[in-house]
Amino acid sequence: MPRPADPPASDVPEIERLRRDNEQLREDLRRSEAERQRLRRENEKLKEELEAARRAVYRQAAPFARGTRVAAPKRPGRKAGAAYGPRAHRRPPTHIDETYPAPLPAACPHCAGPVRPVRVATQYQEELPVQRPLVRRFAIAIGRCTQCRRRVQGRHPLQTSNALGAAAVQLGPQATAFAVLLNKRYGLAYGKIAALLRDRCGLTVTRGGLVHAIHRAASQAQPTYTTLCATVRGSPVVTVDETSWRVDAVLQWLWVWTTPTTTVYAILPGRGLAQAASVIGLDYPGVLQHDGWHSYRYFRHAAHQTCLAHLLRRCRTLLLDDPGQPWVIAVKAVLQAALATRDGAHAGTLSAHGLAVARGQYLARLGRLLARRPSRQPRLARLQQHLLTEFAAIFSFLFDPTLDATTWRAEQALRPAVITRKTCGGGNRTARGAASQQVLTSVLRTADQRGLDPTTVLVTLLTAPTPTVPPALRTPPALH
Repeated sequence: MPRPADPPASDVPEIERLRRDNEQLREDLRRSEAERQRLRRENEKLKEELEAARRAVYRQAAPFARGTRVAAPKRPGRKAGAAYGPRAHRRPPTHIDETYPAPLPAACPHCAGPVRPVRVATQYQEELPVQRPLVRRFAIAIGRCTQCRRRVQGRHPLQTSNALGAAAVQLGPQATAFAVLLNKRYGLAYGKIAALLRDRCGLTVTRGGLVHAIHRAASQAQPTYTTLCATVRGSPVVTVDETSWRVDAVLQWLWVWTTPTTTVYAILPGRGLAQAASVIGLDYPGVLQHDGWHSYRYFRHAAHQTCLAHLLRRCRTLLLDDPGQPWVIAVKAVLQAALATRDGAHAGTLSAHGLAVARGQYLARLGRLLARRPSRQPRLARLQQHLLTEFAAIFSFLFDPTLDATTWRAEQALRPAVITRKTCGGGNRTARGAASQQVLTSVLRTADQRGLDPTTVLVTLLTAPTPTVPPALRTPPALH
């Protein structure tokens, strides 16, 4: 092959200039690509920070801790005129314990003139009684069996313990039940409970004494907790959810499994399949209502209902960044229409045939939306993939009207615990404290669901010679 001819001498400077320009353009291109990648990473980071900030707003427990004030706030209190609402007042009490006269003064307080009686009016006052500890002394008979020579000790039905000697001074069942309610239901710290009992009731007890009493209450309630777990396991429909919890500053998870009449909590070291199945079992055959977390998909024997409130929340969040995104708007419209159809079916304004037709339309509409090419936007693509994965569980509530379309039942069960977590340091200090937490909160929540007095339930547990299950908590009441 012949060697190419050299360029004319007059073209060499121009070629060198073009070569330098080419290298400069290549360098500029490399810098532009590096800058584009940097901006892409920064954009993704800012999106994640924005999403975290939005979640923090949703988790905000203090309603008045807003960053900015409302420019034109509404006037607090009742509205005037027809918008006032129903007028109400405290009803007169059904019984009177004490009666006191309030006589007229000897002279008018304004002009010092004489006062003539006109009538006698009535005012009621409902007051708390002055509290003082009720101290019981038990004369406990101690004997010895003439046959086996073992020691035998008597027990009164009001006793909460057989301890004697250094542990002979015990808190009574009512005081212990009150402490359990203050700590596990109302989220009051042990130091505040001790101060309240001292200042209001005249009962002196240390924080350590309260901890010991609450642990003992949980020990007495352990068989009841086991029974509640079995009840949930045998329920045809269970709603499950979880939230973060800390034990000795280590991140764990507070789980809840709830039905209309029974609730079970468990504080576990993870949020995977093993924890999700720890109460109901991996072979649970009923309907599992959940928020779409991937661990729940491995319950192969169960039917599923995913939470529409979570899906709608994701749609609303996406529309904050792109208000006119047509695909998200269409998905949101389908979900909202399904909820409206459910309301109509429950109200009796929609026939079974109409429900079936609407159900088919929603399945077809959502199916067409999900059949589109996946979006290039990562957040939209993730939602599309999530809806594809959960597709069979999105409209289960339209096939079975007894199912809930959302996980409201589990979220309401977790709400008191979340408030306690925010106000009392985020969890429990010890593993034993976490065990007592899950047992006692399960008993209290279930008692509320079944219309039982929690104090009566706790007193029954505390005064039992051996841990037993109260009859009202053995089997759930029938639903009407």
